[in-house]
Amino acid sequence: MKPIAHNYLSEIENYKPGKAKISNAKNKIIKLSSNENALGASKEAIEAYRNCALEIARYPDGSCANLREGIANKNNISADRIVCGAGSDEILALLTAAFAGHDDEIIYSEHGFLMYPISAKRVGAKAIKVKEKNLKTDIDAILAAITTKTKIIFIANPNNPTGSYLNKSEVEKLISQTPKNILIVLDHAYEEFVIEKDYPNAIELVNQYSNVVTTRTFSKIYGLASLRIGWCYSSEEIANILNKVRGPFNVSEAAQKAALASLTDEEFFAKSVNHNKKWLDIFFEELTKIKTVKAYPSIANFILVDFGSIENCHNANNKLLENSIIVREMQAYGLPTCLRITIGTEEENLEVLKVLKNLA
Repeated sequence: MKPIAHNYLSEIENYKPGKAKISNAKNKIIKLSSNENALGASKEAIEAYRNCALEIARYPDGSCANLREGIANKNNISADRIVCGAGSDEILALLTAAFAGHDDEIIYSEHGFLMYPISAKRVGAKAIKVKEKNLKTDIDAILAAITTKTKIIFIANPNNPTGSYLNKSEVEKLISQTPKNILIVLDHAYEEFVIEKDYPNAIELVNQYSNVVTTRTFSKIYGLASLRIGWCYSSEEIANILNKVRGPFNVSEAAQKAALASLTDEEFFAKSVNHNKKWLDIFFEELTKIKTVKAYPSIANFILVDFGSIENCHNANNKLLENSIIVREMQAYGLPTCLRITIGTEEENLEVLKVLKNLA
């Protein structure tokens, strides 16, 4: 006899991260496939990470007390309502494990983050994919999809990979019309890049509604993707439950120290926001001039580009790879004619635009 896993686990398609290598690359590789910060990480965060070298024989602080206090001070919230995890991915998994189970339903939008259905299927829940409208989460469709089996609704805002977002009134409509026994998770992984005035304040919504949770990450604007560090803010009751199901030392000491240091570097933060906004505008403007492609507006640190056909998209991706440029293919997200391009450095962005313009 051999150990037998739950049957529902066979339905999971392994998450495939963005391509990171090119065999026999001609030039230095330009990796724009994983929405990492174009400017790297804060010098303060790097220094804090280095200073942990002599402490690696010790277990980290299991409660992330200093980091939670730093996050709380930064956002004027209670540290007791913050839970840290190994990336916001782990927080999503913890929420799913705590609030859903076999034959329950978890709702997410059609082109939402792939970890939503994976997290659902891990616990035997059904992942309910709801159609989007013009590559944007459709609130009315999500409300219509709610049943007595619905336990969680995942909303990525802005959404990865489309770059679209829900404004304050749209999110408030969803919350007000959703039964209060259903958990609403506002995944704000890219919030720090957003400058739109009608973007919802997730922390205020958590304070107002006990069934709302918001998740955040240090992987994007703070440039700590390698260290795997994220957090969520929720009611104290939900935070207590998550602390029961998480691992006792789920966040490394190096990640905690680097994340805490990154919160204090306002110059790096502002530079990252400004760089991203500048190049989002340039990308959209320049790609709009190419009649053979369609660029979708984005408020995150990436832009989705539609090449009109699978063949054209394949050819464009190959041409980028020939020039040592890696972007993200979108078949797994149901967008086989599209590529997602992360905002890179000025030099990298200019190289991408050069290649794409030569396709026309």
